[in-house]
Amino acid sequence: MKKALIPLIVLGLIAFAIFSWGKNFNNTAVNLKESATKTWGNVESSYQRRNDLIGNLIKTVQGAADFERTTLREVIEARAKATSTTIDASNLTADNMAQFQQAQSGLSGALSKLLVSVERYPELKANQNFLELQSQLEGTENRINVARDRFNESVEPYNKHIKTFPNNLLAGFLNFAPMDYYKADAGSENAPDVDFDFK
Repeated sequence: MKKALIPLIVLGLIAFAIFSWGKNFNNTAVNLKESATKTWGNVESSYQRRNDLIGNLIKTVQGAADFERTTLREVIEARAKATSTTIDASNLTADNMAQFQQAQSGLSGALSKLLVSVERYPELKANQNFLELQSQLEGTENRINVARDRFNESVEPYNKHIKTFPNNLLAGFLNFAPMDYYKADAGSENAPDVDFDFK
């Protein structure tokens, strides 16, 4: 009778070990993914701050200078496109992130053009509201960069956790897919062309 219990005890211990491993894997993966998703929310929040500041910047520029309509219109249109392109944090695919990044890059380019054009307007450069907004935008650009770096840092442990053996065996079964990193804009490795010819 006692010999018959030994295999059952061994099977019970194996089943408990497998259950514990699965539970620990799942809970760790959920926690790491939630951290990465929250960090993505911080990226979006930083971009939202920039979009809000740009709205104030546009009003200040419109009121302080007879500004080039096309430059201002480009910023307004790029801002509208950037604010309409959103990502569901639970669906951070490479394509969704590329589309989001493209919209944000368009806004960055239009904003750079606006700030370079401002050089032609000494009364605008001396405007305290404009100087304050410009300073806040510079700080926000730094926040955006920090938020993107932190997002990538939070994705790394999650991806390592679900890709390492034997966790990768459970990852597919429990629907834990790798998350994509935030990547630099295409061509960002090249120095930008800056044209100060205001003829």
